[in-house]
Amino acid sequence: MFGTVGWIVAGLLIGWLGWEHDHRLVLTLLMAGCADVLLGIFCFFLPATPPQRATSTGVRRVIGPDALALLRKPAFLIFFCASIAVCIPLAFYYNFTNLYLNEIGVRSAAAVQTLGQVSEVAILLVLGMVIDKLGFKKTLVLGMAAWALRYLCFAFGGTGAGFVLIIIGLTLHGLCFGFFFVAGQVYADRIAGDGRRSSAQGLIALATNGVGLLIGSLISGPIVDAFAVTGGHAWTTVWLIPAGITLLVLIGIVVLFREEPAVRRVTGNPV
Repeated sequence: MFGTVGWIVAGLLIGWLGWEHDHRLVLTLLMAGCADVLLGIFCFFLPATPPQRATSTGVRRVIGPDALALLRKPAFLIFFCASIAVCIPLAFYYNFTNLYLNEIGVRSAAAVQTLGQVSEVAILLVLGMVIDKLGFKKTLVLGMAAWALRYLCFAFGGTGAGFVLIIIGLTLHGLCFGFFFVAGQVYADRIAGDGRRSSAQGLIALATNGVGLLIGSLISGPIVDAFAVTGGHAWTTVWLIPAGITLLVLIGIVVLFREEPAVRRVTGNPV
């Protein structure tokens, strides 16, 4: 949650300093680099955290085949594949939302985008209760539905009367991120059980931030380039593409995913 707060601070700083409007975005990289150097130095002053001795060592523990064995469970395999597929349209959001907002004339776009992180903080605070009440399947479905709705809001939004749609689309990021990504991490933790949790989390990270975003980045750039027009892009068409992909994944989860009752209960909030 506090990482999300840091994201908000960065976005507000970029917007307040006017780096987007003045075409000085190179300064964002300098800001990030300086912050990383300071954090690296700070780490040397943290308390010592020696690793606990593993009960088993060797190739199996390093490679993580125990986590791969989870893919033999139909529910986890479907969730794993959905995590890859849903991150393909996510690349559109990560890579091109700021460009979209700037092209349609939104001032201080990076600051405006932090609305998504503000909603994310609120969602993370109540996520545990939501999972307890609805279960993982319904929570994941709500997250993906919000994802599709966000792209539709972008497709039909604008700086005039349609600006409210952009605000709604940005604010939906909290639901998208919390109800799918964080809930998915909790689901992986519950289904893996003791001894395989870290490997299972690594497997999900590979599916989302690895394979899914890689495929998404490879296809989103050419698609956006294909819809370039004089003075910008045909954004309505661009955003309808990730909306369609997300809806297909959503239908797949609704039809195929079967939640195991034993892993439904979550004690406390995964903040």
